[in-house]
Amino acid sequence: MSETEPTAIEEIWPLFALRIVAGPLELRPVRDEDIPALVSMAAGGIHAPETMPFTFPWTDTPAADLGRTMASYYWRTRAELSRARWTVDFTVRWRGDTVGVQGFRTENYLVTGTGQTGSWLGRGHQGQGIGTMMRQTLCAFVFDHLDAQEVQSAAYVDNPASLAVSMKVGYSTNGQFREQRRPGELAISQQLTLNEPDLVRHDFDLRVDGLEPVRRFLGLAQGRTHRNR
Repeated sequence: MSETEPTAIEEIWPLFALRIVAGPLELRPVRDEDIPALVSMAAGGIHAPETMPFTFPWTDTPAADLGRTMASYYWRTRAELSRARWTVDFTVRWRGDTVGVQGFRTENYLVTGTGQTGSWLGRGHQGQGIGTMMRQTLCAFVFDHLDAQEVQSAAYVDNPASLAVSMKVGYSTNGQFREQRRPGELAISQQLTLNEPDLVRHDFDLRVDGLEPVRRFLGLAQGRTHRNR
């Protein structure tokens, strides 16, 4: 029996080789070794307890269960990923420190060319412009390198910080939905849409490593000319 070199995990799951850098900001898909730091940050607080910015109130999870809940979510998004439906959550690092998560989820992307952003930051890193920059970076990446035609987002009307980030990035309002947030609690969700010409870009160029294997993995056409800004 001949010996062969072990296969790297990045060959099996090309998303693990994806790296997006913009000045002091780095986005990389969440790996298992990132999860403990993200759990600790979430346990330290993302928002005031009396508020709830998320459609699924995962931050209400008891502290003893939070790690298992978060790990299960990241493992589930990997297990369920297909070309028809995928979610990628990126660990956000600012000057080398883990500060939060920036996500993108979509269904039928090869047909619609659209998906929705979602994100969170540890409370100690909020109010410094990081939330705006990580959304700008993710939107620039999907427009310039994943052929997106549109990006969507949403925020509850009582979450002015998230809505302010969306306005800074260039989104336009696109109607509202009435939703149940916590059990028995009504909340109004503001829908938002961003087209590439309206994206307000930051001043940093994007450096993207590991792109072509990811495009193949997601079923995107090869050999396209990607925009560098």
